[in-house]
Amino acid sequence: MPKPTVGRIVHYVSYGTPSGEYTSQCRAAIVTEVHPGTEGRGVSLAVLNPEGLFFNQSCAHYEPDGAGMPPGGSWHWPEREES
Repeated sequence: MPKPTVGRIVHYVSYGTPSGEYTSQCRAAIVTEVHPGTEGRGVSLAVLNPEGLFFNQSCAHYEPDGAGMPPGGSWHWPEREES
């Protein structure tokens, strides 16, 4: 698995809202910091939302396993599309 570096594009999983107006979604994000001692799994992100920018200083890596949406607040590498 590649290690994240500052400036790389990843997917951030939003939490959604408790009342359901917004569901959990994958959003584009830019790595702004890789936390030392996390082996590249802990990062800070600038998340690009349709409503504006969101900055998260502590996101853990979670790679999707195909069994549903990863947990809110996590990040993963963008999925590859077959051409």
